[in-house]
Amino acid sequence: MFYFYSKSSTALNAEAVMTRFDRLKKKYKGPKIEYNADDLDFSYEDFGKAVADTSYAFNRNDIVKGTVVQYDNGGCIVDIGAKASAYMSTQEASLFQEHGTLINDIIDIDAEMEFQIISEEDENGQLYLSLKRIQYRQAWEKVIAQQATDEVFEAEVVAVNRGGAICLVEGLRAFLPGSHLTGQLPTEDLIGQKLPLKFLEVNQDDNKLVVSNRRAIVEQQMSDLSRGDIISGVVKALKPYGAFVEVGGMSGLLHISQISYDRIEDLEKVLQPGQVVKCMIIDHDKVNGRIALSTKTLEPEPGDMLKDSAKVFELAEDTAKKYHERMEAERKAREDAAKDIVLGLGDSLDNLTDDAEDPLADVSDNLDSLLS
Repeated sequence: MFYFYSKSSTALNAEAVMTRFDRLKKKYKGPKIEYNADDLDFSYEDFGKAVADTSYAFNRNDIVKGTVVQYDNGGCIVDIGAKASAYMSTQEASLFQEHGTLINDIIDIDAEMEFQIISEEDENGQLYLSLKRIQYRQAWEKVIAQQATDEVFEAEVVAVNRGGAICLVEGLRAFLPGSHLTGQLPTEDLIGQKLPLKFLEVNQDDNKLVVSNRRAIVEQQMSDLSRGDIISGVVKALKPYGAFVEVGGMSGLLHISQISYDRIEDLEKVLQPGQVVKCMIIDHDKVNGRIALSTKTLEPEPGDMLKDSAKVFELAEDTAKKYHERMEAERKAREDAAKDIVLGLGDSLDNLTDDAEDPLADVSDNLDSLLS
């Protein structure tokens, strides 16, 4: 005789209403802790409802904190506390990466940092992240701050083209026009060099960044230049009103009236493009990088620039020294003459009448003429 045993319907219903925790507790053979569910302030039903009602407010462009948990599919998985782990590709991992760089060379497992959300949730609830977008925004903030101070900075040349060169400035690609490159041409030899630069144009809206090597060089050189200095340069162009001389990246004007004390009938007979000359700085505009030059102040004798310019350049330093001594003597003579006039006014002022309209007007005019 066979007997069949089956659970009663009451036992089955009782097991069906058991919670998952109760079933695990029934199977667990270790120490048992008695508790009264009625004494708890938070039930499993409350917990389930709280999870269901939780809203994950993750939106595109939000900045969130996350932790890299693993490398996957050419990128990495990041835990940001969302329903599903987020993903960041290698292309979005860094603004400064070189071509072919692997994700594990850029970011470490367990690295905790801020990421920018760059997508909506896909069908799996996954979000896509970027570090590059945050670095890009920070780079523009630094560049705009640098432009405001207008300071000289260094940047590396990473590429060249017909129009000029490409430099990396805070990770951003900046264009260096060939016309603003001093002493070099935009050739492959330029790649890898670090150049002093200043900004020409900074436009974040158009993603346009233009820099100048010439402006930086001019500013550095202008800070060391003073009136009366002797400099060497190369004649770049001749005009009816004079010659343009390049001095270490700066363009100086040698006006025709400052070439010689003698009258010049034909400028091409005195100077030629490409000729190396020595000049004296007689004026400068440090803000705009402009200098005014003179060779007639270096002539040992008036007209020597027309007769023997090589001799003028050879004796330039000695002639300039004598010129400065002569100018200083003339300045001192004018000051002494002015002092004599002022001291001689004592007696004459006593004889001036009180009803004179402006008794010092003539004296003031005489002083101005002597000091000019």
